[in-house]
Amino acid sequence: VTITTRLLVSHLSGIRHYEKDIAKVKEEKEKASRAFKLTKPCQDKEQKDKEGKGIERTDSVKLRKEHEGEAKSRNSKPGRRDKEFEQEEYYLKEKFESVIESLKIFKNDPLFFKPGDQFLYSTYGFTLLSAVVERVSGQKFTDYMLKMFRDLDMLSTVLDDNEAMIYNRARCYVYNKKGRLVNAPYVDNSYKWAGGGFLSSVGDLLKFGNALLYSYQAGQFKNTNGKLLPGYLKPDTVAMMWNPVPKTEVSWDRDGKYAMAWAVVEKKQQCGCCRQQRHYASHTGGAVGASSVLLILPEELDSEVIDTGLAAPPRGVVVSIICNMQSVSLNSTALKIAREFDREKRAQ
Repeated sequence: VTITTRLLVSHLSGIRHYEKDIAKVKEEKEKASRAFKLTKPCQDKEQKDKEGKGIERTDSVKLRKEHEGEAKSRNSKPGRRDKEFEQEEYYLKEKFESVIESLKIFKNDPLFFKPGDQFLYSTYGFTLLSAVVERVSGQKFTDYMLKMFRDLDMLSTVLDDNEAMIYNRARCYVYNKKGRLVNAPYVDNSYKWAGGGFLSSVGDLLKFGNALLYSYQAGQFKNTNGKLLPGYLKPDTVAMMWNPVPKTEVSWDRDGKYAMAWAVVEKKQQCGCCRQQRHYASHTGGAVGASSVLLILPEELDSEVIDTGLAAPPRGVVVSIICNMQSVSLNSTALKIAREFDREKRAQ
């Protein structure tokens, strides 16, 4: 088979995640699919009611579909562990000297499906991607990334190295089986630097989000008298990264599709006076004892803003949340915050 970097970055490679048993993976996906189908008739009825009355219902109803992907973990009781965190490989303590060395964890395992046929979120797919970066760049993946973070002025973003002294490093927590708060167990993330091995701050993640938003919009502003600096990435590159890929799905927002290392919800409104779907890109993070989200809601630019040259990118809202607690759903909270700031800005 052929596995391309595009397949890796969109989780279509067929490489396994932490679960080694394909039968269990299929069972979980079928359960999730059935649960979604059971809630759909209720959504359809709500949609018809809204269309008939010509008004929107309360925010709690309007946002229910967006919350479906997060409902299970949000409503779970303390102490009830996310099934993903029951996988032994989440708690590896072995230290790997390079990403090439860490490939031995999964390199001899069979693919779950033919590359490109299905979507399966895979941290190990990103481990392989980091090995590609290492070979192409001729540098250690970690050195390559830390230089990029310096370029982006993300000076608080570092490797999650247990031995290093890291200023302001937070302690991480989990609930045990009795529902009590305990310290997160010791793990070594050197086997998955690309998929969950960096520590950062809210401020650094906001810089990262603004750099992407600036790059995305830089090509749209024409009349800046040559004063507009180029983005860190080309506008077409970010647009490609935020372009939904067929056959993908997103667990934290059923309206979204996976793109290239980002979940993307496209702008959409099917009927007048009914629910509007704004374009945004986001990604959540889950690790042993920690949860996070970075969400980017680009401003819907009109021709006057673009052509007059009175405004410059980035234009929109970037929301970052980091929580030193395991299995906390944060995407819907970030989206609510982004919408409030966006609504306030439009009202001015």
